[in-house]
Amino acid sequence: MSHIFPRHTKVAPPKAMRGEGAYLFDETGKAYLDGSGGAAVSCLGHSDPDVLAAIHAQIDTLPFAHTGFFTSDAAEELADRLVQNAPDGLDRVYLVSGGSEAVEAALKLARQYMLETDQPERHRFIARRQSYHGNTLGALATGGNQWRRAPFEPLMVETSHIDPCYAYRLQTGGETNEAYGRRAADALEAEILRLGPETVIGFVAEPVVGATAGAVPPAPGYFKRIREICDKYGVLLILDEVMCGMGRTGTFFACEQDGISPDIVTIAKGLGAGYQPIGAMMCTQRIYAAIENGSGFFQHGHTYMGHPTACAAANVVVSKLTDGGLTQRAAQTGDDLRAALLDRFGQHPNVGDIRGRGLFLGLELVANRDTKVPFEPSLKLSARIKRAAFEAGLICYPMGGTIDGQRGDHVLLAPPFILTQDQIAELVDKLDTAMAKSLTA
Repeated sequence: MSHIFPRHTKVAPPKAMRGEGAYLFDETGKAYLDGSGGAAVSCLGHSDPDVLAAIHAQIDTLPFAHTGFFTSDAAEELADRLVQNAPDGLDRVYLVSGGSEAVEAALKLARQYMLETDQPERHRFIARRQSYHGNTLGALATGGNQWRRAPFEPLMVETSHIDPCYAYRLQTGGETNEAYGRRAADALEAEILRLGPETVIGFVAEPVVGATAGAVPPAPGYFKRIREICDKYGVLLILDEVMCGMGRTGTFFACEQDGISPDIVTIAKGLGAGYQPIGAMMCTQRIYAAIENGSGFFQHGHTYMGHPTACAAANVVVSKLTDGGLTQRAAQTGDDLRAALLDRFGQHPNVGDIRGRGLFLGLELVANRDTKVPFEPSLKLSARIKRAAFEAGLICYPMGGTIDGQRGDHVLLAPPFILTQDQIAELVDKLDTAMAKSLTA
């Protein structure tokens, strides 16, 4: 009998025994193509020798030192690498152990910035429906997925939610992409004015929405208008790149493609590529200076932040993503995977949309392609596809509730950047098998 508290008490997953490249193997020797990188984590695959060597070397010299007493070469080097490759203005790095921690740090820093700059009345955040920002209470409060939020609603910080930038569902007929992007962004200004600009701390958004909506990219000009609105009302722009950052969308930071810089950005997942738990919150010099010249103390912290072994692993990962060219490979391989998906599913009667950027792609499933009517939630189509794909030897990331937390289904794909052409074909074939089995069940 296992004493593990599992994610689901009615499911007994197999044991993962080893990883090799883009594959994981269970105790029977069965191979699974990792078509989602776990949850968009394993950008380098599962057996990169350089990352493993860096971990071993760091353990031999300094496995851990608490940041209440020390910094470390590994942490300093990682911060330098991240700032060197960051959008303009991001100048300080706060190292944590994962995405939810990074978002919590961002929210608390944003609030403390307002206190340090004599704006204590600012206490509200604005985010978007069908976003996901993590599972700790602060992160969950900014997330806009109602199914995840509902049980914990009484415990959450005050956040209001506007419509996402979701062209497939919300762009009207005859509306240009640019006009829709402007209209979607203007919803933020309307909400700021409704709440009172003097009460709003920040706007939290994923540049490309991941788990809860299936790789939804912004419309052209959307984030430039969002940046203008935030600047106009003194609202901090907080971008959550935990899932879509670190090369996943074909640029090192996802927001690079939108031509903007945030005030605060969160990263994780691909930062450690699964080799060590690590995340980071980055902020501008302006925000850092408010703390430095004010109280001098960020009232936050975790035991394992800045962990030297995790930082050593992340240093190699970042080097490979930038100097090693793997981010550019993600962009090209993403184009190839998208083309293969369009070739196989572009006219599929139950695939309404194929979208995303780089190696961060989603397929939205519909009961009727012409009307975009979703499948009934009672069918649990996404769960069926996940099971069928796993049986076929493919790990992918289907989810339900795509539209509003209850209706709609999608499949998210986020494979390792080392994916080969043969593995693209394998992924598409196995996904096709899984969908055919699930749609006829």
